[in-house]
Amino acid sequence: MPVGYQGEAFSYSDRAAGELFPQRERVGFENFVDAFAALTAGDVGRLVLPIENSTTGSVLPVLDRLVAGGAKIVAEHYVEVRHAVLGVPGATLDGIVSIRSHAEALSQAGDAIARRGWQPVPVNDTAGAVRMIAERGDPTRAALAPPEAAEPHGLAILLSDVVDKLHNTTRFVVLEAGDPEIPADADKSSVAFETLHRPGALALALTELGLRGANLTRIESRPTETPWTYRFFVNLVHQPGPEGFTAVFDPHPVTMAEIHHLGTYRSEVS
Repeated sequence: MPVGYQGEAFSYSDRAAGELFPQRERVGFENFVDAFAALTAGDVGRLVLPIENSTTGSVLPVLDRLVAGGAKIVAEHYVEVRHAVLGVPGATLDGIVSIRSHAEALSQAGDAIARRGWQPVPVNDTAGAVRMIAERGDPTRAALAPPEAAEPHGLAILLSDVVDKLHNTTRFVVLEAGDPEIPADADKSSVAFETLHRPGALALALTELGLRGANLTRIESRPTETPWTYRFFVNLVHQPGPEGFTAVFDPHPVTMAEIHHLGTYRSEVS
């Protein structure tokens, strides 16, 4: 069954899916809504989607959809991101007026773009931006995209390594349909929880997780369906297997009103 991702061929998501599943057919979707729908419908067996970046933080449309259920995280994968400026043959850096890319990519190079006075134009996908530039043939427009997208579209690399922070890395997750399972070698979990409305509830919740042996590597707050209430997303590393997960969450932490188990998988070092 094909592996799905958001974007077009030669995007970073396509690269991540290819690194994880080199022998599988890959199918790109225009947006995250369509990608999740394809997984739910069984049109793809897995999805490879970005969930956070070391420069710009969380990819919120992916994060928020995980709580709805129906998909579980089964793996993670880190991709070092080094954008390139791609233009039509004969274009020059001094002649560029605007630069197109996904909003996340533009944010990852926001300072570099501003210094050159280019107008950032967000589009659905980095590789889609490359296709647009190639189709229009305008030397005043460029794309910020993976360097490997240049040759297939007949474009030239005008500038390499265009990022604001050299550590710029995107963390991708692999999603499957169904409820989370806990493999024997899985030592990392992603969960979302809400706290009781009591003073210090969040601090107590995090303390309790730590006392149970969990090493929290990430925390993010997001609005819930109720106005002015918040849900906390955390990644935590624990002892592997079902026993390791149970040691952290059984019995139910007393300060947590609700827990959403998003997936347990083997951690990958970035």
